[in-house]
Amino acid sequence: MGCRRTDCLAKPLSGLFERLGSLVGSFPFYFFVIPLVLTAALGGGFSFLKDREDNDFERQFTPKKGPSKVTRAFIRENFPYNDSMFSEDRLYDDGNFASLIALSTNRSNILKNPAFEDIIRLNNKILNIAVLNNSVGFSELCAKANGQCVSNVVLELISSNESSIIFPVHTHRSSSVFLGSVLGGVITDANSSVIRAQAIKLFYYLDNEESKADASKLWLRGFKKLLSDEPKSKHIEVSYYTSKSKQEEIDSHTTDGFPLFLITYACAITFSVISCLRLDNVRNKVWVAVFGVLSSGLAVVSSFGLLLYIGVPFVITVANSPFLILGIGLNNMFIMVSDWQHTNVKDPVPKRMAHSYKEAIMSITITALTDILKFSIGVKSDFASVQSFCLYTVASIVFSYIYTITFFGAFLALNGRREASNRHWLTCRKIPSDNKDHHITISNICCVGGGYDENTGAEKKQPASNFFKDYYGPFLIKPCVKGVVIFLYVVYLAVSIYGCLHVQQGTELYDLAADDSHVTRFKVKDRQYFSDYSPSVMLIVSEEFPYWDKTSRHQLRGCVEDFKKLQFVDEDVFTSWLESYLSYGQHQRLNLDDKDVFLKNLPHFFDLFPFFKQDVNLTGDAIHASRFFIQTVNISNANMEIEMLSGLKATVERCNAASLLAYNHKFIFYDQYDFVVSSTIKNVGVITAAMLVVSLLLIPDPLCSLWVTCSIGSVTAGVTGFMAIWNISLDSISMIIFTVCIGFTVDFSAHMSYVFVSSEKKSPDDKAVDALSSLGYPILQGAVSTILGVSVLSTSEFHTFRTFFKIFFLVMFNGMIHGLVFMPVILSLFSCKSEKNESKDETLKISKL
Repeated sequence: MGCRRTDCLAKPLSGLFERLGSLVGSFPFYFFVIPLVLTAALGGGFSFLKDREDNDFERQFTPKKGPSKVTRAFIRENFPYNDSMFSEDRLYDDGNFASLIALSTNRSNILKNPAFEDIIRLNNKILNIAVLNNSVGFSELCAKANGQCVSNVVLELISSNESSIIFPVHTHRSSSVFLGSVLGGVITDANSSVIRAQAIKLFYYLDNEESKADASKLWLRGFKKLLSDEPKSKHIEVSYYTSKSKQEEIDSHTTDGFPLFLITYACAITFSVISCLRLDNVRNKVWVAVFGVLSSGLAVVSSFGLLLYIGVPFVITVANSPFLILGIGLNNMFIMVSDWQHTNVKDPVPKRMAHSYKEAIMSITITALTDILKFSIGVKSDFASVQSFCLYTVASIVFSYIYTITFFGAFLALNGRREASNRHWLTCRKIPSDNKDHHITISNICCVGGGYDENTGAEKKQPASNFFKDYYGPFLIKPCVKGVVIFLYVVYLAVSIYGCLHVQQGTELYDLAADDSHVTRFKVKDRQYFSDYSPSVMLIVSEEFPYWDKTSRHQLRGCVEDFKKLQFVDEDVFTSWLESYLSYGQHQRLNLDDKDVFLKNLPHFFDLFPFFKQDVNLTGDAIHASRFFIQTVNISNANMEIEMLSGLKATVERCNAASLLAYNHKFIFYDQYDFVVSSTIKNVGVITAAMLVVSLLLIPDPLCSLWVTCSIGSVTAGVTGFMAIWNISLDSISMIIFTVCIGFTVDFSAHMSYVFVSSEKKSPDDKAVDALSSLGYPILQGAVSTILGVSVLSTSEFHTFRTFFKIFFLVMFNGMIHGLVFMPVILSLFSCKSEKNESKDETLKISKL
């Protein structure tokens, strides 16, 4: 018994596509011109491109509902800024600042002359930057504490020639100064005194008042210009960064992908033309290849223009979408051309188009529906950048599908009319259909064409197609070869699973910047020299708490001690208003276990230590919230950031004494780690489910539909595993690309399965050979042309585009191997007979009786 058919939509859709093909073949001019007019109209939306650009780093590339955003809102409400008492540790956002890293060029001690002299000289130039006709300088714009500009105390310490500087915490003028974040490459003696350092980091914080916003922005530009124009020193190497740098870098490169797309487009046209070249001057498909690529370009222009018209944000990640659409368009084009070549050349063009549409469009529809469903789900992603990308990609896929059926189909029909008239592909002049003995050889090569296979009535097959039919297919179905393929597949899965277990998470915050930008140079040096001491983390008691109760206080201090014991926390660097207040109370002989005494003496304590006033939300006779500070260490990469977040979260949950929160403004970006893996798994699950449903509805064999669905898991494992081997981390950027590409690679398996099941051949082995004969060359064309097209991205100076190339290459290569090697073997071994063949068998049995 055969398998039960589930393709309830396949037959009516095939009939519909057949009638549509006949209609396009009968009236190609209208189907050709209307898409051109529509594209011209919608292309006007690109005039709104600058207005629609939205690359706000936080809004687009962090989870919309990230827990750190909720924590920040709580801090903003309970611990508002005191502009007269600026504190870097107490910032709940990036702040408004400029920074530089000075590195000793010969790895000598940067704290000694002449390197230190150059730093002092540069610092003086920065402090003298003036804007608004030299009327406003740093002293008017700086962030202040106790009426004085917040300065770089490290310069004062070194200039004062103190006998020894203790690292990382030095006592200066009766105050503790934390040097871990401003001195890098430090070597100390047994007493923690600094012997030498390789790098110094300086900060220039500006006031956040709105009235000074314009002047502050101009001052930061002046800082950037000064540092970029500063002559190179023999003794120090300087990198710089401002609070606006990251955003400015992203904004300035939003459309940098378009030139790369044009190069990719040219490469795709070149390869497509070469692969569609024919020695026959009538059957030559050069212009078909050109207009097939043009169809993808029209789809991108139309879809992008439409969404720009209606106001959909244009994010830098959207620049990857055209490369995907080009790949889909090329794949569709090669399949259409392949089916056209199987039609009878003597049939009228409408009949040939009807036959082509009945087979090819059905296969294309399967993958288009899957892609549309997949990206429609992505619109509800936790990342705004993913939402925008999915919207643009869905629209592009819809237009690509429509234009393949209309614009490209119409040109295929027009080209068919030319072929029917036996006209030359370039001159369109009628030429003889066979060689004449009295013609010279050159004339026979250039001016003769129109041949076809007289046995089948179809065009003569290309050598590549014959290779798949006569050599590759029969070779692949040999039992020993099948065994080798299955063995290689098992090895492939083993390597893939091993890689999956070692995949890295996380991204650097400068990955959206160019490699040679000042942002990248600064962040790399920051990681290299200043990761020993990492972010200062707020520990927030987010509820009303009886700090005067000795038992409760002891339990709270126990929770804090748990944080100090974490391996990435320096237990000696700790800031606590409560500990300071208890020391103050002990010195003043106060009974701070009494509520009234505790609350009554707090104002006087805050007068002596005004910074601590910002750490306590005291309203009436209750402390509604308070915070302490711990210092993290050795957070040198994204994996350590993930480990830190997990450790802090676990410690927060273990504390039963009070409701705690842990926060640093960088956690806003670290939140992606909790969402990337879950979002990726969810997206792959959606793709799998969508592919299964669409396959069951449109492929006449449920078992083959299942194998197509399983291929998603196989390719997903392979791409993920080889990502680890190729040092590609899984982050918010690669998640988008990964999801996109995984959905695209299913095209090969789906096309192969559909043609396998639809084959008239009787045995599974013959079906596999027939499928390879029909689709082997188009799949190879589509994969190679796409890989060659996107290969230009490997030379990009942007991490985003290079990551796209790497993942796209892995997906296309894996997809091609699955489509041309694994799937034909698996389908031939584990497939059921179609009803069509069953009915033939029954008819044969009855006739014999």
